[in-house]
Amino acid sequence: MKIIVCIKQVPDTNEVRLDPKTGTLIRDGVPSIINPDDMCGIEAALQLKDQYGCHVTAITMGPPQADVALREALAMGCDEAYLVSDRAFGGADTWATSSTLAAAIKKLGYDLIITGRQAIDGDTAQVGPQIAEHLGIPQVTYAQNIEKTEGNALIVQRQYEDRYQKIKITCPALITALSSLNSPRYMSVAGVVSAYDTKEVKLLTFEDLKDHVAEENIGLKGSPTKVKKSFPKQVKAQGVKHEVDEDEAVEIIVKKLKEHFVL
Repeated sequence: MKIIVCIKQVPDTNEVRLDPKTGTLIRDGVPSIINPDDMCGIEAALQLKDQYGCHVTAITMGPPQADVALREALAMGCDEAYLVSDRAFGGADTWATSSTLAAAIKKLGYDLIITGRQAIDGDTAQVGPQIAEHLGIPQVTYAQNIEKTEGNALIVQRQYEDRYQKIKITCPALITALSSLNSPRYMSVAGVVSAYDTKEVKLLTFEDLKDHVAEENIGLKGSPTKVKKSFPKQVKAQGVKHEVDEDEAVEIIVKKLKEHFVL
């Protein structure tokens, strides 16, 4: 089984700064990590590799410095790594990003695609499902457990807020992983040495993918989403505590709801 894991390099900070003119993230001076949900996706793929001898490829779309994230994936145990990078891909929203990644994945060939549920610098949870739609394959999102059965079939436990659902799918398919899926392994010393000395991060540009994706569907040109305004998390004002009985509490709540035109 050939598994492709989609990962993203994201800022390692809760104190995200925004450019007031462009509304984009200021990444200078901010350390980067592999997105946490994507780390669990890597671990899920590596566990399948450990049990069944699967071939695992890590792929990311980003600037040249995203090479570091891919080498970390190689050091964890991935067999190959591909960086999808080109100025033509810049400014992509989730639609253009998923179109580009789907083209790269189609070129590489696959049985199973694993992505993280969502990235901490965007929280859209759109790219994974969109990749599946571009490729026309089944998908299971919010995966909390993955079991391989006979042939190319998998049983995936899909988590809801108050329950879970078990779904059997046949590959080719796509799964989006929750951070509760597993605990990612550490990089080994031998893995780090191999990732930097013997293994190669291969580059895919638009020239490599042009037979699989139209130019009007990539980068800023192919991004229908327009950001009207960006802002960091706002600190909420301290609440008011009322030590009253149940009847008075109901009156206070109803009054507040009326003040805010909810009732």
